[in-house]
Amino acid sequence: MIEIQNIHKSFGDKKVLTGIDAIFEPGKVSLIIGGSGSGKSTLLKCIVGLHKPEQGRVFFDKQEFTTMDFEGKVPIRKEIGMLFQNSALFDSMTVEQNIIFTLDMFTEMSKSEKRDRANFCLERVNLINTNKLYPSELSGGMKKRVGIARAIAMNPKYLFCDEPNSGLDPATSILIDELIQELTQEYECTTVVVTHDMNSVMGIGEYIMFLHQGQKFWEGSNRDMLQSDVQELNDFVFASPLMKAAKDTMK
Repeated sequence: MIEIQNIHKSFGDKKVLTGIDAIFEPGKVSLIIGGSGSGKSTLLKCIVGLHKPEQGRVFFDKQEFTTMDFEGKVPIRKEIGMLFQNSALFDSMTVEQNIIFTLDMFTEMSKSEKRDRANFCLERVNLINTNKLYPSELSGGMKKRVGIARAIAMNPKYLFCDEPNSGLDPATSILIDELIQELTQEYECTTVVVTHDMNSVMGIGEYIMFLHQGQKFWEGSNRDMLQSDVQELNDFVFASPLMKAAKDTMK
């Protein structure tokens, strides 16, 4: 479980997050949604320690992460898997080397053990026999899956995904969503996904937090979302004709 309490973050004079509270439960896919500039990615980076909030606390299974020193954070960081928006693969490394990079940093595995683990992760995301390919030889969807394979290499307890469907076609986006959901259940991860993809929201949104202008305006399930009377949420969600049609079916 991850709990965040009263998170505030500014850049210079610009307030980006104001008083954000939430609980993300294990075995569930939790989504953070909101318009551009609402603070979604900044919140995610505050949770994993890439940004330091001016105020507030982050707990990983009741361990206060925000006040730990570098050494204290290492055991928790070993349990974090991260899928970045652009997959963040190293162009000069092969697929296998990209996955093994994390294992090199955090484990004492032998070379053969690392290779076996990389093969297992690639098989898990349906990318067998891609070990020697470079990122430039992969499609956008394949890059995302390699990013996921790297994220699960350490058997993560916590999985974070920043816009996992960005730049993907609808069919590939659904496959990525299904994969994230399957892995969350398989590993009993606490999974947090930043997205603006409403197909993802309706498909895998067990818990959803809506940010607007750096504040939490609403939280609940995707079904609850369709019946919300929060105007800012409705303006965001039902901008799409597809979502308007979904709401009509609930009536």
